[in-house]
Amino acid sequence: MCVAAAPARFTGTTVYVGSVNHERHGLVHVLGYQNTARNLTSGPNAMLLHLPAIGMQPNQFLDTSTCRHILDDMVSALRPKPRSLARFRGPVAAGRVQIFEHDIYTVILAEDPVAIPSSLQKIEKRKRIAENSELFAFYSKYSPKYPVALCCFDNADAARASPILLWYKPLHPNEFAAPAIDSHTGSAPDLSAHVLVDHWVIFGCDDALGTGVWYQDNPPDEVRPFLPRRVVGRQFSGKFPNGDFIGTKAGSESPTFLRRSPVKEVRMVDQVNPKPSRMEKLGRRFRQWLKRPKENSGAT
Repeated sequence: MCVAAAPARFTGTTVYVGSVNHERHGLVHVLGYQNTARNLTSGPNAMLLHLPAIGMQPNQFLDTSTCRHILDDMVSALRPKPRSLARFRGPVAAGRVQIFEHDIYTVILAEDPVAIPSSLQKIEKRKRIAENSELFAFYSKYSPKYPVALCCFDNADAARASPILLWYKPLHPNEFAAPAIDSHTGSAPDLSAHVLVDHWVIFGCDDALGTGVWYQDNPPDEVRPFLPRRVVGRQFSGKFPNGDFIGTKAGSESPTFLRRSPVKEVRMVDQVNPKPSRMEKLGRRFRQWLKRPKENSGAT
């Protein structure tokens, strides 16, 4: 469920997208991403995530080293109980590039993906991937307004890392966009292909919807405001058209899942919200009762 700069195998992928009205940043979207990476090349490797964001800064990547299980906890809440583009010259690079460390990754955060190859020499050799102009030109064409994060790792780091958790000002506030384009060969993704999918896609939701999440690691104060109290989602398996997962939301309804690429858009499932338990139904009815209009009991 991601794009690799060289041959790799990614398993156990979980992606989360939600929205938060943060007291300091206002309305932001939050992306969580975690998988287990196995490098299939002899040198360094990297995965790419494209972000539907208005600008990005390194401090928007949150430290999850003390709460490594936050995405696993969301999956646990949702589990049933018991518990080829042709080669071509890319455009001229524009925008800024920033480089920083995040858990096992050295991250190159670029406003324009074609600016990445010229920044690779700033990465330590053990994590420096080969230039792949075709791949970065693909992203510049596919999502020209999206910043991209190139997360570089080496053979020794090819394991399950702490979750990537970041927040951003969304380009499309009414959509929850989960980056899910697949290509594990090092080549530019083929958006006309069907790819094998086996991962969890999770969206945060309003208090009245979804399943409550219990976080076993007691997330720190700088992380907790960005985490959802309730989630909806499901595990997708099998072959699907290559593209991103999109959660669209109308009013108070739970999100509808779409699989989107420039080639086609496929409706996955109408309602991913599980059937509420008896206690959740009672709680919902009680909240509705509290909101009822007050009767005027005074004498006339």
